[in-house]
Amino acid sequence: LIHADLKKQVHHLSPNSAAVSPHSSLRLLCVCLCLCPAVQSQNLVTDNVAVVEGEVAVISCRVKNNDDSVIQLLNPNRQTIYFRDVRPLKDARFQLVNFSDNELRVSLSNVTLSDEGRYVCQLYTDPPQEAYADITVLIPPGNPIIESREGQVIEGNETEMTCTAMGSKPAATIRWMKGDKELQGKSKVEEMYDTMFTVTSQLTFTVTKEDDGVPVVCIVDHPAVKDVQAQTYLVVHYKPEVKIVVEFPDGLPREGQNMELSCQAKGKPHPQQINWVKVDDDLPSHALITGPDLYIENLNKTYNGTYRCFAANSVGESYDDYILYVYDAPTTTPIPTTATTTTPTTTTISLPEATADSRAGEGAPRAVDHAVIGGVVAVVVFAMLCLLIILGRYFARHKGTYFTHEAKGADDAADADTAIINAEGGHNNSDEKKEYYI
Repeated sequence: LIHADLKKQVHHLSPNSAAVSPHSSLRLLCVCLCLCPAVQSQNLVTDNVAVVEGEVAVISCRVKNNDDSVIQLLNPNRQTIYFRDVRPLKDARFQLVNFSDNELRVSLSNVTLSDEGRYVCQLYTDPPQEAYADITVLIPPGNPIIESREGQVIEGNETEMTCTAMGSKPAATIRWMKGDKELQGKSKVEEMYDTMFTVTSQLTFTVTKEDDGVPVVCIVDHPAVKDVQAQTYLVVHYKPEVKIVVEFPDGLPREGQNMELSCQAKGKPHPQQINWVKVDDDLPSHALITGPDLYIENLNKTYNGTYRCFAANSVGESYDDYILYVYDAPTTTPIPTTATTTTPTTTTISLPEATADSRAGEGAPRAVDHAVIGGVVAVVVFAMLCLLIILGRYFARHKGTYFTHEAKGADDAADADTAIINAEGGHNNSDEKKEYYI
């Protein structure tokens, strides 16, 4: 076109010229291109739109460097929705939001699934330009539904739960939480009519008694909604936990005392039956059972043995044992008296009573009392021997000799007068006698 126009211009300028050579035309074209200003290209752009069913979608057709070319918007059936600022299509849901040389913006309210498709922004140039905006309609799933295989689970068994999210577009994803721990389930996606989907997730796990009352949450993730979830609580049944507690006495059980044992049991459901037995023997005749408590009065060593408490519920039975060992009653033992002719002495020693407080049967009985008695007796015997030795040495030092005034020869006299006569002056020749005091 430029070449033909240039030829006309050349003929107009040089009518007498017969022809213009191609080289001359090319030179004229280069001069024209260099002298004429450059024309900027026009760019038509738009964006894809995702909208939740029933909400409003906005389509924007934008032009860069527009030269007053006409902008129009077409629906997926190539019907004109807006031509500049005029709406030929008789659908009142389409409304003009903005019109200018550089933009045509249109809103579509109350979007339905039938509105989904490719919309065309068209710019009347030579040739025309087109840009495409895909509208995707999102349909949120219905409220999720949790179903459990059984309402009550026994400790140690497996339980199975399912969570279903129906009628969504696109398909939803499902996550599981047990307390603050995330669990992995198995999901299955089924396509329904009009590209709608139903998702079912199955969760299987083993329960413990600690899971009783713990929430299990099914969380549904979908671009159309947030924080959609369903929740249920675990109900776990478990057999009783049994523990025997000594109510009294506080210390070691001794002969003559009374004892009370309490059987504490908890489980789910709560234990309804509690029994007391003595292993390998009968309960003492003085034993009294009142509910979970066992009362024994006037303990003696024949009551020694293992006492067992049973507790049962619908899940099972458990027990706990208490080993009873009855200790001797506390006693006071007198020590024999040791005395001399001058100073009487009486010594009394009381044996210490064991003060240890422990559960009977947890160890063999100790022989502390016998050892103390043996030690005290040994000390007393040793003290008596030492005392006898000291007294013997003391009296040995007081042994001596002395004279009597008996007349010598008096034994041979016929009568008293003769004895007196013979005894005169007899002291000088008297015999020496020894006497001892014991």
